[in-house]
Amino acid sequence: MSFYDELLAATEVERNELLSIPFIQMGAAGKLSLESYIAFLTQAYHHVKHTTPLLMATGGRLSGQLEWLRDAVAEYIEEELGHQEWILNDIAVCGADKEAVRAGSPLPATELMVSYAYDTVYRKNPVGFFGMVLVLEGTSVALATNAAANIEASLGLPKSAFSYLNSHGSLDVSHVDFYEKLMNRLESDEDKQAVIHCAKMMYKLYGDIFRSLPLIALENS
Repeated sequence: MSFYDELLAATEVERNELLSIPFIQMGAAGKLSLESYIAFLTQAYHHVKHTTPLLMATGGRLSGQLEWLRDAVAEYIEEELGHQEWILNDIAVCGADKEAVRAGSPLPATELMVSYAYDTVYRKNPVGFFGMVLVLEGTSVALATNAAANIEASLGLPKSAFSYLNSHGSLDVSHVDFYEKLMNRLESDEDKQAVIHCAKMMYKLYGDIFRSLPLIALENS
């Protein structure tokens, strides 16, 4: 079994628990209110703005034996730059104050997930950060494009309110293939276990963000 397949098998329970969260289920079905969608985007901003700094920190702490992985991190950085601004623009199209979001604070669940990511990179094993990549990109591929289309239809919003979800739904399909090849090149058992452990934790922590969001259904849903 390849390590990528091992990783998916080892985290199947946690992944299914995340996907069963009511907020995610209702979002995928297009049954969320505008308030709930804006709340989702707000927390997305507060963790996505850390993606590039986390990737930079990961690349800087990898050993020389993992130079090939550092090169991959550089590619990820190029892809991820500025995505937090897409989210703020989506928020503005929805009629909310994007500058208030920029200046605001995340929910505790979001702050804890981001803190755990930094802790993994700086205190534990930087390779473990790829467990977070699995959770965020895998969830995007599974849900983002479908959710965007359904929420767009139900709320009557323009496509410009879904640049973050639409881009990640399509973009991350190729990212997952790239990610699979990277994970299958890992040789160290310590590195592999670090990825599995971080992924398990991230499914829980990312799920807690969705559990913390206001679950307000559309009146006609």
